[in-house]
Amino acid sequence: MKVNLDLKKMVALLLAIITVSLISTILMGKSIHTQSFDTTVADTENTENIMVGQMVLDELNVWFDLPLQGGPRKDWHDRAVMQADSLKTGLGEQGLRIAIKDTKEYEEMIAMSIKKGFNSLLSDKISVNRTIADTRPLRCKSRKYLVKLPNVSVIMVFHNTHLSVLLRAIHSIINRTPHELLHEVILVDDGSTAQELQEQLDKYVNEHFGSKVSIIRQKKRTGMPAARVAGVNSANGTVMVFCDASIEVIYNWLPPLLEPMTLHYKIVTSPILDEIDNTDFSFKWSDPLLWRGGFDWHFNFNKLPVLQEDIKGESQPYRNPVMEGTVFAIDRKYFLELGGYDEGLDASGGEQYEMSFKIWMCGGMLLQVPCSRVGHIAIDPKDAQDPTWQKGELLESTKGEYDTLTRNYKRVAEVWMDGYKHYLYLRDPYKYHINAGNVTRQKNIRESLQCNSFDWYLHQVAPDFLKRFPLVEPRGYGSGAIQNVAYPGLCIDALAEGFRKPVGLGQCSANLTHPPPTQFWRLTNDLEIVSGIDLNCLQMRGTTLNATVWLNRCTKGDNQIWSYSINRKWIQQSSSLNRCLEAFVDGKKAVVRVNHCYPESPSQRWVIGWTNMYLSAKFRLNSTSEMKRRFGYPA
Repeated sequence: MKVNLDLKKMVALLLAIITVSLISTILMGKSIHTQSFDTTVADTENTENIMVGQMVLDELNVWFDLPLQGGPRKDWHDRAVMQADSLKTGLGEQGLRIAIKDTKEYEEMIAMSIKKGFNSLLSDKISVNRTIADTRPLRCKSRKYLVKLPNVSVIMVFHNTHLSVLLRAIHSIINRTPHELLHEVILVDDGSTAQELQEQLDKYVNEHFGSKVSIIRQKKRTGMPAARVAGVNSANGTVMVFCDASIEVIYNWLPPLLEPMTLHYKIVTSPILDEIDNTDFSFKWSDPLLWRGGFDWHFNFNKLPVLQEDIKGESQPYRNPVMEGTVFAIDRKYFLELGGYDEGLDASGGEQYEMSFKIWMCGGMLLQVPCSRVGHIAIDPKDAQDPTWQKGELLESTKGEYDTLTRNYKRVAEVWMDGYKHYLYLRDPYKYHINAGNVTRQKNIRESLQCNSFDWYLHQVAPDFLKRFPLVEPRGYGSGAIQNVAYPGLCIDALAEGFRKPVGLGQCSANLTHPPPTQFWRLTNDLEIVSGIDLNCLQMRGTTLNATVWLNRCTKGDNQIWSYSINRKWIQQSSSLNRCLEAFVDGKKAVVRVNHCYPESPSQRWVIGWTNMYLSAKFRLNSTSEMKRRFGYPA
């Protein structure tokens, strides 16, 4: 009996020890994963740098909370340079807007902006070594980062980039990057034909940057992915930072990108991109301030809210399902393990999806870093319609840029999206009949790396995507041609006035329900009118009478929201329900404008090839409170 009693005491004591040990372990683990980047780092100064293993990295993909790195820290800002910069004045200095008062000069600049997509004349007047606006959140401006950070090779691909834009990008990197972290800048000329980018560029680089900047010249244009790989093959830095050539980096942009990467070499980081206005070169804060990348089933890039569980403060890194790809940092070792880019991707477009899927599905993590900011010249919507402007001359292997982009998307889908690729193809079945080419090498890389499935990606990395972008697209309010009642032979045509022009009117196709892409429109459940040629949205520009209508990337902004009344046959603009789409015909010229609605005007009435009678009646008679609010109706 005594033996049994002693045995029970021993068992109880052992259970107590195990329980205490388990609780301590849990609390210690919790303390590691709940430390905030916004707390003081003084207690970590004397601790060692930590590197997490693959198991912990996988855990962070599920329960995101980056451990606070230990080790000595320093202020990487060059305060003396920043102080000197703050005193500079002149055209474009401090990233301020430039107002051109001379009417003739202003008109010339606007014409050039339409032709090239940015104001190249004004760019040439601004110093290539100008100062910029500091768009970082306040807490970023005093933060210290680890003393021990890896060095980088910046790889910048350009193709017929305007010289002053290119030089301004290089100067910004040299001026605002700590010299001990910047191993080299490699410029990759992807088959440029502009004369100013030959000897003139070589001479300028040699005189101003010396051996820090080198130029690699491709014999012919290979496209962005292959050109970046060529840069990596010549690079010697630990980390590769890929940059577009139309950027200007902001103070202390690099240390925030590098510090998360010291936790694990499979962590990839990207900055927040701020806008450089393409007409006056002013800096504009990113809108929204914090966002994460996403995509719909047309592969349109979308800016989505940050997941609530990932928000640790306005200055802390957070998970990003899809990067824009304009600027990002990746360990050279990891880039090569992933097989680099698919060099079968032509020109550019789609490589950001390939790299993002590859990183997440093959054991890595992609973070967006708010304390790292980079300005990027925005592409004006009216210029984005012209693929030859945006991408430069087409590659020899392509017949047209739309085919090229679709082919790129199909290559990405065939390798990475598993069965979900069919939902992409169903959105645009005619486009995706294109041959994607041989993707055997890319599939073999995925198999050898034992990457996760695309279903895993959608549920673990982007759990809100399927809710935001349903697999089966609702039919919406209508689709097909938009035919004018006053001029029944005329339909709204995306290219009636040519590229880089407002939407106009063209001779209607014989088939009004399934017309050619330039006359095919979809009225979506979000009350957008989406073009069949490039999936951009109709957008009213301006608020005056006779406002023009253009195609722009769909943003769900008020100037892209339209309501259609089956009874009145009006297409009304949401920002003011008393504004209607109207057809004007003057001799041989037929245009589309937005004006005050007049019930007696047949030129403001439109017939749509197919309309969803149920949804239209539901909207007209039984609108939700939100829809009523959006359109100014009483709830």
